[in-house]
Amino acid sequence: MNVTATMQVRVVCKSKHPLPSYATAHSAGMDLRANLDTPVTLAPGEHALVKTGLFLELPEGTEAQVRPRSGLAFKHGVTVLNAPGTIDADYRGEVGVLLINHGQQPFEVKDGERIAQLVVARYERVTFAEVADLAASERGEGGFGHTGRN
Repeated sequence: MNVTATMQVRVVCKSKHPLPSYATAHSAGMDLRANLDTPVTLAPGEHALVKTGLFLELPEGTEAQVRPRSGLAFKHGVTVLNAPGTIDADYRGEVGVLLINHGQQPFEVKDGERIAQLVVARYERVTFAEVADLAASERGEGGFGHTGRN
């Protein structure tokens, strides 16, 4: 089965690198690349905002989520600090990725390196209705490990 695009996102690209694209027919996210004049080195525990050179115009009712790349996290302990980062539909600034090095060694971010994934998703706006009680459920107030480990 071939999945086709159902939405168009307008983009201004000031990057030296190609626009984000899906790696496979069923990829949920597109890789974001660092757009750097000089490499950025993250010492263990250090974080930095890494620019992409991309400026988005998202359709109303959507957000872009900036998510970690599993390979960077697994191999180097480098991840997105505010994962997932949300880009709102009315934001017109440059897309930046807030990376943090949780690893044991310094990590050098090079120009063109794939540093995060971008997932565009629709969302619902809600209003809150304040009530005295909530309807009962099977789970109730159980949370944070209430189902055990096995």
